[in-house]
Amino acid sequence: MLVPDHVMTKLMLPRLEQLSGHSWLLDGFPRTQSQALALNNLYQLDLVISLNIPYETLRERLSDRWVHPASGRVYNMGFNPPRVQGKDDVTGEPLIQHDDDKPEALMSRLRHYKDVAKPVMNLYKSQGVLHSFSGTDTNRIWPYINSLLNTKMHTQPPDACQTKTP
Repeated sequence: MLVPDHVMTKLMLPRLEQLSGHSWLLDGFPRTQSQALALNNLYQLDLVISLNIPYETLRERLSDRWVHPASGRVYNMGFNPPRVQGKDDVTGEPLIQHDDDKPEALMSRLRHYKDVAKPVMNLYKSQGVLHSFSGTDTNRIWPYINSLLNTKMHTQPPDACQTKTP
């Protein structure tokens, strides 16, 4: 279950008001049409980026994710494994896999997310601010996103941002 819309907007919108006059980047908000409409009531967005990653790629990446519960450190067996399998690098304590990262639950979550996100994407597409990128390799997608950000937001030079391949 997602955090209810009224809770998310109550948490996010006052913080964004504090950032008035500054640029900001949101990741994972808004997730629903209700959240998007609440955000639109306060701000006109310059740019929305949608990453279209195949389900299979997401399933592989997320089902390889393991967490150290006490610290929140995240490991991925495919591209950021712990030094000792199943153990946190810092404490040596066991890692866990959240139930919602297991393949069965993950596919259900992804289907639900797609259903919820579609009206949000349609809203931003109708406003002319949606830019979609598709692929499976961060190092291939990132240059396009970086170029868009540099063009639209007048950000740092391309080599100022480093990426890690998931």
